[in-house]
Amino acid sequence: MAGGTRQWDDASARAALLRLFEAGVHAADPLAVLAPHLPEPPKAGRVVVVGVGKAAAKMALAVEQAWPEVPLTGLVVTTHGADLPNPPPNRRIPVRFASHPVPDAHGAAAAAEILAAMRGLTPADLVLFLVSGGGSSLSTLPAPGLTLEDLIAVNRELLRCGAPIDHMNCIRKHLSAFSGGRLAAAAHPARVVTLAISDVPGDDPAVIASGPTVADPTTFAEARALVAHYRMRLPEAALRHLEAAVEETPKPGDPRLAGTELRMIATPLMALRAMAEAARAMGLTPLILGDALEGEARELGRALGGIALSAATHGLPVGRGSVLLSGGETTVTIDGPAGEGGRGTETLLGLALALNGAPGVWALCCDTDGIDGKSDAAGAIATPDTLARARALGRDPRAALAGHDSTGLFRMLGDLVVTGPTLTNVNDVRAVLIG
Repeated sequence: MAGGTRQWDDASARAALLRLFEAGVHAADPLAVLAPHLPEPPKAGRVVVVGVGKAAAKMALAVEQAWPEVPLTGLVVTTHGADLPNPPPNRRIPVRFASHPVPDAHGAAAAAEILAAMRGLTPADLVLFLVSGGGSSLSTLPAPGLTLEDLIAVNRELLRCGAPIDHMNCIRKHLSAFSGGRLAAAAHPARVVTLAISDVPGDDPAVIASGPTVADPTTFAEARALVAHYRMRLPEAALRHLEAAVEETPKPGDPRLAGTELRMIATPLMALRAMAEAARAMGLTPLILGDALEGEARELGRALGGIALSAATHGLPVGRGSVLLSGGETTVTIDGPAGEGGRGTETLLGLALALNGAPGVWALCCDTDGIDGKSDAAGAIATPDTLARARALGRDPRAALAGHDSTGLFRMLGDLVVTGPTLTNVNDVRAVLIG
């Protein structure tokens, strides 16, 4: 039945939104997409497999399955709790675990171990670098003269200030011994092939996990300017390091990076296209608004709500029987005490408030890694009666949004989407069904 004539009820709309989310996550599953991007293993020389990010454990397994006879060394680091459901008993690529989004000593130790694995490599050797979102905090290794405590304080300030990910990573790179092309420089003269799962707007490889194997076009001067712009309160040691600017990150054209190659294996747009295909299979007309929608979460939610109202009321830019799809990383500026929030649920609550109970519109906002902010949920679903149900339970939706307690509100309503870690990450996806 065509989406425009189907009568959507709450149960069928919720089920459709969840199927769309599952399609997007599957399109970024390393076990489904990694193997075709692998290079030929070297005929002579070693293969060193290293990696950082939320998808690291599953990416490493995909390599092991694709190369069952190839001798492999190395290690990868991922977040605590982001291991495979049934990890293989004889891993050839060890998996380490560290903290995200606040760095810890486990991540610093893993980054140091990865750097150590680069020593003594030759042009006959291959370094396979597996990178996905979350890698910046998981591989936080202080530059000389800095401590891990300094970088933990910097990271907390970055999370607080509301800066977009590229600005955050510019500062991180210039305080790091690992990021901003430094890993690839350490691996020279070996061949370095990076397999990347993008979680950043525009899929800029220099921004994904702060680009450990990619030339860094940013500078110490830019990092200092960003610190001033966001009025960040950094430790004195970090400020001195940025001011001294002793050792710049490897820049485009650096001969140490001449033997590097990058292959993008999954991106936000790939996930959105898979969601669009799933929508068409359900008789819906999909419209992809973009894969890099950024800005303050609640304001983006308000904008998406306005587009949905236009679609439901005027048939523009699409009519009923359609679904609006978008991706990209929003920001949440913490300006006071905060409740249980997250980018996805804050976007969703802003959207619900803009819709103000409009009939026939349902929406899902979720993070493809399965974790929205610090919560145990990937995100949530909003329905035409979200605001009414919240108020009937004594909750003020506007107050929840102002207090960054959007996840708490959706938890109370039973509308959270809980998947657990998905072991991939192509950032947030959003689907608004106009029934």
